Amino acid sequence: MSELSQLSPQPLWDIFAKVCSIPHPSYHEEELARHILEWAAEQGLHAERDQVGNILLRKPATAGMENRKPVVLQAHLDMVPQKNNDTVHDFLKDPIQPYVDNGWVKARGTTLGADNGIGLASALAALVAKDVEHGPLEVLLTMTEESGMDGAFGLQPNWLQAEILINTDSETEGEIYMGCAGGIDFISTLPLTREAVAADFTPLKLTLKGLKGGHSGADIHLGLGNANKLLARFLSDHADEFDVRLADFTGGTLRNAIPREAVAHIAVPAAQVEAFRKAVDAFQATLQFELAAVEKNIKLVTESSDSSAKVLSKDSQNRFIGLLNATPNGVIRMSDDVKGVVETSLNVGVVSMNEGEAEVICLIRSLIDSGKDYVVSMLTSVGQLAGAKTAPKGGYPGWKPDPESPVMAQVREIYQGLFNKTPNIMVIHAGLECGLFKKPYPDMDMVSIGPTITGPHSPDEQVHIGSVDLYWQLLIALLKAIPVRG
Repeated sequence: MSELSQLSPQPLWDIFAKVCSIPHPSYHEEELARHILEWAAEQGLHAERDQVGNILLRKPATAGMENRKPVVLQAHLDMVPQKNNDTVHDFLKDPIQPYVDNGWVKARGTTLGADNGIGLASALAALVAKDVEHGPLEVLLTMTEESGMDGAFGLQPNWLQAEILINTDSETEGEIYMGCAGGIDFISTLPLTREAVAADFTPLKLTLKGLKGGHSGADIHLGLGNANKLLARFLSDHADEFDVRLADFTGGTLRNAIPREAVAHIAVPAAQVEAFRKAVDAFQATLQFELAAVEKNIKLVTESSDSSAKVLSKDSQNRFIGLLNATPNGVIRMSDDVKGVVETSLNVGVVSMNEGEAEVICLIRSLIDSGKDYVVSMLTSVGQLAGAKTAPKGGYPGWKPDPESPVMAQVREIYQGLFNKTPNIMVIHAGLECGLFKKPYPDMDMVSIGPTITGPHSPDEQVHIGSVDLYWQLLIALLKAIPVRG
């Protein structure tokens, strides 16, 4: 943590270092929440929680700014827990280990939690930094954003006093966000029947690994490999050729992270093992050629296995492989209205299997409701063809852009004045909580800003130190410039 204490601005980096030291993956944010409440009491700040666990902090205006419009800075408490295969780390017990590397802050073998820990730290720092001038100020910290936006769904009207909301969950410095995609989960459940494997079959473990992974919204257009889809493709191409019998398939850990690894436990006739291994090597070479520009470390590895599990019946196996191979993935359509932005996408995020059924969890995102509806319809049809039960779940709305937003215009003007360049006004394909906030607070003026974070939702996550300083300058200048109440 000492490396971070040398960085500027302070106290932002000190607060972020403390956040890193407290485990806070989705659904396990209570320890961090308790720390923040204790910290708020020490700072003499008003603090309260609502029925879903969201935290609201309040601080009166600095002298002479009491008549300014009240503002709420908003961040979420949780982080995405992802680690490299060779990293020993318990996200429920172990602290994140950040370090400085050539102008970036990274974590040792895990996600860093800069998404949204830097935004959280900036909001708390704004409450206590001595050089920040502001009107009436609130900080809203929401629960479990990464795994379902529980806090945003549970936010009640008439709790916030602010007229302007500044979301801190954007991930590119120099871009101002005024809209985002909505999303919905889609779960396909396929019943399975099993049978004993013949005695002359050899059990093997087939692992596709080495992929980058990433954010299923912000990175979906990059053409990154999806381990679930690539392994399903191999099985579809070669299962019949080598009489492969599938016993188990698992891949991915979160529906909003592009899967980096998938594993299949299989059995192959002993006489076919060597030929099968050659087919694996050939497919690995194919993937390395196809994905050479984006995936440098992709591997498909065959290992011996001592598994004695029953294998799927031929009918169940064909249905499962067909379901997974036919399920679309990635960009479905680019936006006509916002050039260069994905309109509709989906991520085949998590595949799991037990004795009696297989489950495929996808996350659909779209800037328009009809785009979500189309992909739901498509996945429903694929599921029906395979004999799977299908169910959309947990839909949340997008944040409709408001080109006339006063705070967006103000941020653009302040940015231009500070840095002598024009920021990009953007709509992000990732999900922000602002769309949900519009239901209890329909008149709230909203904008989203943040520093540059690359590789979110993967162990490659890193935050650019210089961009944090620029983001902080913008944030404190914006708070100082908030207009008076009408």
